[in-house]
Amino acid sequence: MDADALADARRPEWERLDALSRQRHLTGAEVDELIVRYRAASADLAELKTSVGDSPQGAYLSTILAAARLRLTGASENIVAQTVRFFTLQLPAALYRLRWTTGVIAVAFVLVVLISGAWIAADPARIATLGTPDALAQYAEEDFVDYYGPMASFAGMVWSNNAWIALQCVLFGVTGIWPIWMLIQNAMGLGVAAAVMAAHGRLDVMMLHILPHGMLELTAIFIAAAAGLHIFWSWAVPGRHTRAQSLASGGRALATVAMGLVFVLLLSGLVEGFITGSALPWAVKIGIGAVALGVVLFYMLVIGRRAARQGETGDLIEYEAGTPTLVAG
Repeated sequence: MDADALADARRPEWERLDALSRQRHLTGAEVDELIVRYRAASADLAELKTSVGDSPQGAYLSTILAAARLRLTGASENIVAQTVRFFTLQLPAALYRLRWTTGVIAVAFVLVVLISGAWIAADPARIATLGTPDALAQYAEEDFVDYYGPMASFAGMVWSNNAWIALQCVLFGVTGIWPIWMLIQNAMGLGVAAAVMAAHGRLDVMMLHILPHGMLELTAIFIAAAAGLHIFWSWAVPGRHTRAQSLASGGRALATVAMGLVFVLLLSGLVEGFITGSALPWAVKIGIGAVALGVVLFYMLVIGRRAARQGETGDLIEYEAGTPTLVAG
């Protein structure tokens, strides 16, 4: 086959395809024409490739076909549309998937805090192993409260530290061990602190200083741990998919949780840095913390439920993630 002869014969059709691809608005008839000409040009390119291999005519036609393909399939969404979709559909749907696991983790965490704290506080000898009497008294009467002095740098430090803990729970959750170890470590640390404060008659002070920010902060950590354990479960029990496919899908969906929790923990850090140590009445401080938690729970349970009913899972759409492998049954 003569490539030049084919190009000369088909050039008006190719140029018409190129013109349709560049046209800003298409009527229904023009869309149909674009599809017909795209198919015809694809057949011409296949013939060129088969007969002469790579050629200038084939490269020219490939460029026209690429533009036509983009016109048919559409360009990717702009950053504003992607951001709106992330916060209104993907993130709340991913959070909604974690609601029951988050609840179970919260109950288990509180039980570990209560059991470990009560066990240590029940025996003065166990409390004595935690430090000298003067050091424990200093911690209970001054250090614990002084830690929450209001300052912007403290809020930033708290935010970055908690965001890093949450990120670890999600990313290392694939092991199935890291989130559990992290939760137990933090629960026992909180139990020890409660035991020391109770021994010095200042447990109420501890609760007042923890509740304003702690309700939201701990909930964020529980959600992060739940996301990590779901990622672990996705490859441990892949279902009808291969372990790699299941892990990829679960990881994409739940890694969005790590990004979302950055904002949740930023809010928690602001409360801890500027509200907990402020001169506001304790009822107001705890009320602010409760409202912040209520907003997150509403987003997770109500908006998340609505997104899930629309078929969202938190995963990327097929266009972004690639066509999945079809399985029978």
